[in-house]
Amino acid sequence: MSTDTIADMLTRIRNANASAHARVSLPASKLAVEIARVLKEEGYIGDYVAAATEGTPKLEIVFKPKNPRGKALAGVRRISKPGLRIYARKTEIPRVLGGLGMCILSTSHGVMSGQQASKAGLGGEVLCFVW
Repeated sequence: MSTDTIADMLTRIRNANASAHARVSLPASKLAVEIARVLKEEGYIGDYVAAATEGTPKLEIVFKPKNPRGKALAGVRRISKPGLRIYARKTEIPRVLGGLGMCILSTSHGVMSGQQASKAGLGGEVLCFVW
């Protein structure tokens, strides 16, 4: 059992994507489902399905197929960790790769991308960078 479930989720996504798997299955949590929702809304993954099989909640993420420009999801990096939480004010939301990537924030209004948070005028915990 991992103490940092978000880091475990991102590592599984990174490894499956690097190995050119079509999908990856991982343990589900409310936060993991919300992160998958944001990734789908922003176009980094194809789809996600949260289901309970044999009593254990599972989250299955389906990747987008590779196109001539490359993979839709090139990289993922965990920012805020259990030992060192990183927070950003509404004016300090980080830009990833000069705007080519995005950050995922946990705000008081739920999990959202950095662009959505700045439009809503919210800050929060910076969970990860995606590009």
